[in-house]
Amino acid sequence: MWYNTLNMFKKILIANRGEIALRIIRTCKEMGIKTVAVYSTADRESLHVKFADEAVCIGPPSSKESYLNVSKIMAAVEITNADAIHPGYGFLSENADFADICTDYGIKFIGPTADMIRKMGDKITAKDTMIKAGVPVVPGSEGLVQDVKQGLNLAKQIGYPVILKATAGGGGKGMRIVWKDEEFEAAMNSAQQEAEASFANGGIYIEKFIEEPRHIEIQVIGDQYGNAAHLSERDCSIQRRHQKLVEESPSPFMTDELRERMGEAAVKACKYINYEGVGTVEFLVDKHGEFYFMEMNTRIQVEHTVTEEVIERDLIKEQILVAAGEAISGKNYYPQMHAIECRINAEDPFNDFRPSPGTVTSFHSSKGYGVRVDTHVYAGYTVSPYYDSMIAKLICRAHTREECILKMKRALDEFIVEGIKTTVPFHRQLMDDEKFKAGDFHTGFLDDFEIEKK
Repeated sequence: MWYNTLNMFKKILIANRGEIALRIIRTCKEMGIKTVAVYSTADRESLHVKFADEAVCIGPPSSKESYLNVSKIMAAVEITNADAIHPGYGFLSENADFADICTDYGIKFIGPTADMIRKMGDKITAKDTMIKAGVPVVPGSEGLVQDVKQGLNLAKQIGYPVILKATAGGGGKGMRIVWKDEEFEAAMNSAQQEAEASFANGGIYIEKFIEEPRHIEIQVIGDQYGNAAHLSERDCSIQRRHQKLVEESPSPFMTDELRERMGEAAVKACKYINYEGVGTVEFLVDKHGEFYFMEMNTRIQVEHTVTEEVIERDLIKEQILVAAGEAISGKNYYPQMHAIECRINAEDPFNDFRPSPGTVTSFHSSKGYGVRVDTHVYAGYTVSPYYDSMIAKLICRAHTREECILKMKRALDEFIVEGIKTTVPFHRQLMDDEKFKAGDFHTGFLDDFEIEKK
C-alpha cells in the first residue's frame, strides 16, 4: 500500500444500501479495511449484507425507521467498534447534523465537515457563497422570495422565463417554470406547497430560466490541507423530470477552452470553502458556452463511475484516503477515454416509467472488454417498493464516443432482466437516436422523445 497505513481506518460502517454499499465494500476490502453493513428487514438478502465482514439490522423497511435513523446507525457503530462511517449517496450523505454527531462521538464522517455541508447544502447559502468566491451564478433573487408581489417584481427585473426553486429541494421537487405574470401566483403557491410537503421547508427562490441548457458537472476533490483539484466533467443532460438517466464523459458539447474555465471555477469554489473529500460542482451551460453555478453535491455521486472509467482512478479509495488525512497532489485530471453510463431502473418505460418492484426471476448482466456493471441485484432478488428504483448501472468505455455508443448498444442487448420491467428498452432506443448520436441534446431532450413498442 502506498498510503500511510498508520492513520488508516480499521473498520468502516457503510450507512447505505444497494449498489453503492457494495461498491464501497469492494474498495475497503482492496485496502485491507474491515466493513460493517447496516440493513433494513427488506434488505436482509441484499448482496451488501452478504459481502460485508459484519452486518447489523437497523429496522423495518421504511427509510425513516432504518437508513435515516441516526440513533440506530450510531448504535451499530458502537457495537461493532467501527472508527469511520461512509454515507454513500442519498440518505444521510449530506446531513450536516449527522456529520456533527459523528464528530461528537469521535467517528470519522467520510465526507466534508458539517460546516461545509451547511454552506453548500442550502441552495440560497450556496449561491451566496459562490458569488463571494467569484464563481458565475444564474441571475436571481438574493434570498428567499417573501411573497407573490416581491416575486413578480423580481421576475420582471430578471426577465421571463424564470424558474421557482425550493431552497431545500432536490429531484425536481418544489420547482416551477413561469413564462408570464399571469402564471406566477399559481406557480409560486404550488411550488411552496410541494416544497413544504417534501422537505418540511416551503422556502422558494427565483432564478432566470436558462432555455435549452446543458447540465454539466465537474468532479472535484479536496484534502484537509487546502489543496483542491478537478477530475474533469460529466454531461448529465439526458434527464426525465430532473432525474438523470444517462451520463457521459467527456461531454460532446465541451471544448478544451470551456473545460479549463469550468474546471478553474470548480476548483475556486472548493478552495474558497476549504472543501474536504470528493464532490461535484454542477453547472447549467447555455448554447453559447456561458456557464452558471447550479449547486454542489458534497458527496460521492451515482455517476462517479463514469469519471473513474476515463481517468482510471478509484474515487471511493481517494475519498477514504482524504478522510484518513492523506494529501492530494493538486493535479487536475482529464478524460483519456470516453465513457457512457445508463441507469437501469425497475420502471416500465412503455407506461410512463411506472415503478416495477417485484422478484427478479432471471438476471444476466452484460460482459466484455470495456463494459462495467455495478449492481446489487441477482436472480431471486426482490426489488423493494420502499427505495429508489435503480437496480444497476451499465457503464461502457471506448476510445471514441462513436465506439462507446456501439459498445453500449451491444451491452444493452445482452442485459437481461426478467420478472420486472426495466428501462433497458428505453436506453436501447436512445442509443439509436440520431440527435443523441450527434451530441445534439439538452436537459429538455426527453420531453419530445417517444419510446416505440417493438
